[in-house]
Amino acid sequence: MEIQFADRMQEFKEGIFTTLAKIKKQRLAEGKKCYDLSVGTPDFLPDAHVMEALTEASRDPQNYKYAISDTDELVAAVQGWYKNRYGVTLEADEIMSLYGSQEGLSRIGMVLCNPGDIVLTPNPGYPIFSMGPMLNGAKIVHYDLKEENGYLIDFDAIDPEIAKAAKAMVVSYPANPICRLAPKEFYTDLIAFAKKYNIVILHDNAYSEIVFDGKEGFSFLAMEGAKEVGIEFNSLSKGYNLTGARISFALGNRDIIREFQKLRSQIDYGIFKPVQAAAVAALTGPQDMVIRNRAEYQKRRDALCNGLSEIGWEGVWSEGTMFAWGPLPKGYTNSEQFVLDLIDKAGVFCVPGSVFGPLGEGYVRLAMVKTVDEIKEMVEDIAKSGIIQK
Repeated sequence: MEIQFADRMQEFKEGIFTTLAKIKKQRLAEGKKCYDLSVGTPDFLPDAHVMEALTEASRDPQNYKYAISDTDELVAAVQGWYKNRYGVTLEADEIMSLYGSQEGLSRIGMVLCNPGDIVLTPNPGYPIFSMGPMLNGAKIVHYDLKEENGYLIDFDAIDPEIAKAAKAMVVSYPANPICRLAPKEFYTDLIAFAKKYNIVILHDNAYSEIVFDGKEGFSFLAMEGAKEVGIEFNSLSKGYNLTGARISFALGNRDIIREFQKLRSQIDYGIFKPVQAAAVAALTGPQDMVIRNRAEYQKRRDALCNGLSEIGWEGVWSEGTMFAWGPLPKGYTNSEQFVLDLIDKAGVFCVPGSVFGPLGEGYVRLAMVKTVDEIKEMVEDIAKSGIIQK
């Protein structure tokens, strides 16, 4: 029997993380050292009270039934969190839970787009920003994020005809992979742009709790007019170390949330109630963990970026997120080849910038998921490998 697969499958190749995992497995089998800075999974533990809330809820047999909807406790926790943290008032019909922001970004196009509708996405950008709408039949048009512009959107550079035809626009700051923040005045321009061209803004805010140097992450929804033009995705994965629990939220414009909930009701039956209980505990309990994580990530940022600079690899930096982003060192122009050489010579795994779009070529992303001491040891091994030309 000859199986004919959907044409869309031609868009997929083996993910870089799968490729790197295979190389790592082989190196470990050979007894070789591996510093894995490829995947952004926090190495910090959730707080004990969060794990206890999940454990306790899991003991109730009634919680193994379909949740169907968000519990009143979860909705109230999100409302309190957004009010206390961002100064944003949210009504119950402006909130819905998701199995991680990836789910939201992969399905929101089904709510907003007919086949062929244009969605504007960042280049470089996290792959799901483009892949999600594309899978939903949208046409992807990239807008460029350039280092010389501070990685901010140049609204004047977007073709007005494209803007008029666009249905939605994915925006993300603090940004993965480029690790930069946007000032509040940027969002004033973004909202004005959205209103001018009738574009729905989809703001990914997964890293607002991981910003450095005394700066403060904030919510797009805190800006005047934001709820009129879009929604925000916010996640407990990184700030609260709950990546595997898969709990995040879509928040904002109630019309979009209503239609999104309608769609989701056809394909899912709600977040597992013990996970909802864990989220309530995280959002309403002590926030020391968030502060502690942020401080530790900054120490790691300093050890990594300053250490690499000292050995001759200039320009690697991060203003926020759990990653660092930087240009290839001297002598390299191909990011994938550099990543493979870095693994071979120093045992260091990172992600080639080409994964994140054409403008990512010439850069790499490194996840700050090792301790400061491990990072310092890794930098020494990179220096000894000879891969960095001073």
